[in-house]
Amino acid sequence: MTSAFCSGTTKVFLTLCQDVGSPFSLALADKARAGDWVGVISSRVDPTQYSDPHVFARDYACAEFLRKCNLPLDGFDRKAEALKGFWSSEQTCAVTNATFSRFRNNGPLGPSDIALMTLLESARAWIKKVLGPIPSNLDGKFGPGATFGDRGRLTTIPDKMSSRLQSTPQAAVFRQLLRDSAWDRAVLASGRFSATEIVRGNRFTTVPKDALKDRGICIEPSLNVFFQLDVGKRLKGRLFNAGLDLIYGQEKHKQWACRGSRDGSLATIDLSSASDTVAYELVRWLLPADWFALLDALRSPFTLVEGKWVHLQKFSSMGNGYTFELETLVFASLCHACGAGTPGVDYLVYGDDIIVPTEVAKRVLCVLQLCGFTPNSRKTFIEGPFRESCGGDFFNGVNVRPYYLKELPHEPQDWIKMANGIRRLVCKDHTDLFRFSYPYRAWLRVLDNIPSHIRRIRGPIQLGDLCLHDEADKWADPKIRSGIRYYRVYRPVSHPVSWLHFKPEVVLASALYGCPSHGVMPRSSVSGYKVGYIAYS
Repeated sequence: MTSAFCSGTTKVFLTLCQDVGSPFSLALADKARAGDWVGVISSRVDPTQYSDPHVFARDYACAEFLRKCNLPLDGFDRKAEALKGFWSSEQTCAVTNATFSRFRNNGPLGPSDIALMTLLESARAWIKKVLGPIPSNLDGKFGPGATFGDRGRLTTIPDKMSSRLQSTPQAAVFRQLLRDSAWDRAVLASGRFSATEIVRGNRFTTVPKDALKDRGICIEPSLNVFFQLDVGKRLKGRLFNAGLDLIYGQEKHKQWACRGSRDGSLATIDLSSASDTVAYELVRWLLPADWFALLDALRSPFTLVEGKWVHLQKFSSMGNGYTFELETLVFASLCHACGAGTPGVDYLVYGDDIIVPTEVAKRVLCVLQLCGFTPNSRKTFIEGPFRESCGGDFFNGVNVRPYYLKELPHEPQDWIKMANGIRRLVCKDHTDLFRFSYPYRAWLRVLDNIPSHIRRIRGPIQLGDLCLHDEADKWADPKIRSGIRYYRVYRPVSHPVSWLHFKPEVVLASALYGCPSHGVMPRSSVSGYKVGYIAYS
């Protein structure tokens, strides 16, 4: 660990471990004092070794506290780990593609191949029924993130409308769907950007995942992702009609995980690098020809990795506008083929978070592996008192979700977020007397790092991390205006980008796409924080 590691965070972690006081937590504290932060992060708790959910929850809180934090560890190259993951997934997909190419070309089949193909025929029939006809038209939509050519802060809608359209060769035909649109007129008005730039595919980059590795994602060309997002929306609608809610479904997953932890009726399954191991030939095998052609035309067949173009074995990666919906569709079809029952009634799928009846879980895991997927053994639970899905962690029906510190705190708003996260360890139902609980001293250590005038900003949990959560008698008296209560908070200050920076045609097109009249907010538009007031009633 470099000297950049925050001593305040170390004190908080040591206090938390000391106050839990179990052999496991004290061993973590010893590793922290010795500077063995990799040992701290690598330590795991096994829920099968516990009988009391509250005892487990305390050790679990210590084990997970720093796991997802972007710590400055000496000798660790998180991007290099993400690149290893990229190449490993590509190798996995290559093997899967070879298998399904053999199936498609009527190659030699063994008994296990025939059994798998029978299951896959059922999966294919289910997908055909769920999807129905392909859309008669695509509307397209803008996403909030970067594209192949739009980077950094220049990723707002008017920025994208001001830059040259980029497309893969196969997707270029979709350019005609923009003909005579406001965006098209804005592009033509720019003159030099009227022609679409053809690029071979997307580009590889990384985002933080945990303390030891980054997550690889791929940034798509602007025209591709514009229509990918609409295809994703259509897939989301078809899946909703089939019983799988990809908008609000996370709450249902948590409820089912809670039930599974109580009675053992449901198993939770998680996959490693799920989207990156959805192989091209598997998708070709499962999807109707017209849907496959649509998705294939909009995907990126190549990825730019470290200056070199790589022909992809996967179908699509995170960053593609329909990847999440596609992987949900694939996994749900395999669960159906394994006899999991009716989606939304007997089993659930949300991306790679899968919940199935326990009696079919091993069959589902076997079929997933035969299709090239790798179950995450650390986050897959078929037996025992613990279940985890979509951010819900339950032990015998008790919510034991730990707090994950994502970034080292430097500013008051970072410490406020940490303090509230620690409080949630025991105040999940908002009624606990926090000052008598085990993380109270750790919470006080966090408050030591917040200036006193900001430390006094206390309020209800509904205000989020704009204030420190505390019991109601600690809240400052609100200001009341026209019958509305205004609470003191520590809020971000953002500055919109003025429309004066854009051409009139771009301003008009952006307005038609729903951009606000006062300007646009880049993703990193927060310039600072200040004490202010916010309405709450």
